[in-house]
Order: sequence, then C-alpha cells, then structure tokens
Amino acid sequence: MTSLDDVTIELSVLLGTATMPVHQFLRMGRGAVIALETHAEEDLKLLANGVPVARGEVVLEGDQIAVTITEMLAKRKSRSLGKET
Repeated sequence: MTSLDDVTIELSVLLGTATMPVHQFLRMGRGAVIALETHAEEDLKLLANGVPVARGEVVLEGDQIAVTITEMLAKRKSRSLGKET
C-alpha cells in the first residue's frame, strides 16, 4: 500500500496572464515585452496540479527565486460527490 508521503504533486506559480490577437503573438520575437493583466503589488497564484490552492509573494532565497505563502485558499466542496476539493 502506498502512503501519502510517496505521492507527488506539481506546484506552479502563476505570475499573470495576457490576451492578445494571434497576429500580434506571431510577430513577437526576442526582446518583446508582454504586459500582463496583473499589478506588481498583487499576490501570485500557487497552483497544485493546476488547481489554485494559495496566494503568495516572490522572495529571494540566496540565488533562487521562491514564494512565501500569504494566504491559503478555502477548500471547495464538490456538489455532485459532497467531497472537499
């Protein structure tokens, strides 16, 4: 039997998003700047297997970029199964 200690999840941090026409995207090259629909003072979104689970802010740990969690997001209940997700 596998314990939960052996299960892995993929954590990712969403810096921001942008929407643009395809023709604009196709003209981009090295040095292009993409304006994100996020303000500099906003917390980043932390995703676990693609599901938002927390918010945080960027910090430097030596020469590595890290995220300090500022808020854990509330668990949602699945309406069909009555389980927390």
